Amino acid sequence: MLGSVSKHSWSSSWFGEIPRCLETLGKNSEMNTTEKFYLPVDGIFEMFNSLHHQSNITHTALQLQGAAFTTSTQHPKVSNISKTGMGIIKTVRGHWRQQDNRESRSSSSGNRQVSTDRLPKRSVDLLELGLTKPRNCHRIVVLGAPKVGKTNIIQWFLGKEFEEDYEPTVEDFHRKLFHINGEAYQVDLLDAANERNFPAKRRLSILTGDTFLLVFSLDDRESFNDICELLNEVKAAKAKLLKLKHPARVPVVICGNKSDLDAPRAVTRSEVSEILGEDVAFFQTSAKDGTGLDAMFKALATLGGLPDETSPSRHQMIPLLTYQSLYLDQRGRRWSRTRALGAPCAATDPLARRPSFTSDLRLVLNSSTKHNKPERCQIQ
Repeated sequence: MLGSVSKHSWSSSWFGEIPRCLETLGKNSEMNTTEKFYLPVDGIFEMFNSLHHQSNITHTALQLQGAAFTTSTQHPKVSNISKTGMGIIKTVRGHWRQQDNRESRSSSSGNRQVSTDRLPKRSVDLLELGLTKPRNCHRIVVLGAPKVGKTNIIQWFLGKEFEEDYEPTVEDFHRKLFHINGEAYQVDLLDAANERNFPAKRRLSILTGDTFLLVFSLDDRESFNDICELLNEVKAAKAKLLKLKHPARVPVVICGNKSDLDAPRAVTRSEVSEILGEDVAFFQTSAKDGTGLDAMFKALATLGGLPDETSPSRHQMIPLLTYQSLYLDQRGRRWSRTRALGAPCAATDPLARRPSFTSDLRLVLNSSTKHNKPERCQIQ
C-alpha cells in the first residue's frame, strides 16, 4: 500500500510504479466494493516535494516521468484503473505542472520569488494622502511628433534603460515621488503623444500642465515644425483659460533629441533661437547615451519651482515601499514626524494612472479661479 512506503526510501524508479499500484488498487476496489481504503494524497505531495528537492532529480527527469504518465494513461493495459486512481494521477501531474511553473517564474526573475504581499496595493497620491502641499505637486506635459524619442527621455528620467525597439505611444502617464530635505514632492509626466486627432483631449492635457517639454529630432525638420505649432497652441490655450489678450508666457523647454546620430543636422541652434526666440530654453540631447538630459531636467525643475535634486543625477532611487515607510507606518497611518533620510531619494509609482477627465477639469477650473474667473472652462 502507498501508506507503507517510507518517504526517505523513495527513488526515481518508484515513480514508474505509481500507475501499476493505482491499477492494483483500482482492481481491488472493484472486486470488493465494501472495502474502504484511503490514499494519503497530501502525503504523496509531501514526499514528492522532499524527493524533488533532496534527491538529485532534474527537471528533465520530471518531464520524462510526466511523459510516462501520459503514455500509461493512454495504454490499454491501464484502462481498468478506477476513477479514484485516475483522479490521483491527474492531481499529481497538476501538482508537478504548478511547481514547474513556479520554478520557471523564479528563474526568469533572477532566482527570486517576488511576493505579491510586498507589492503596492494602489497608486500613491501624496496630495490625496495629505503628505505634501499643492505647490510640491507638479505635472510635466511632453509633446512632439512620433519617433523623436519622447518615451526614452521619460524612461531616462524614471531611471530605466534605453529601448531600441519603437512602439507608438497613444498616451502614457508616469509618477515619480521625491524626498528632498525632509519634504515630499510629486512629479507627474504626461506623454500626450497621439492626441493630435483629439483636439479637445489634447487641449485638456495642455491646460493641466505646469511645465512643458517639446521634443523634436535634430535630423527631422518636419518634427521641428510640429513643435513650433505646438508651442503656439500651448500659449493660445493658456491665454484663453486666463482671459489674456496676448499669448501667455509658458514655462517650456525645447529638446532637440538624437544628437548621437551621425546624420547631418536638419535644424541648427541658431535657427531654433531665431524662430522660437532667445528666451526659450533649448537643449540638444541624446536619450541613448544621456547627453544633455540632466541639464534639461534641471531647467524644467527651475521653471516649475522644484528643487535641483529632482534631476536624475542628484538623487538615489529606492523602492516605492521604502519611500512610503518614510511617511506612513505599516497600517498606513502618517508618522507624527517624517523619518529622517540623509540623501535625496525618489521612487516611481508603477500603478500610477492619469486622473479622470472630471478630475482634470476640476483642476483646470480651480487654477483659473486664481486669476479671472471664467464662466466656463475653455476646453473646446
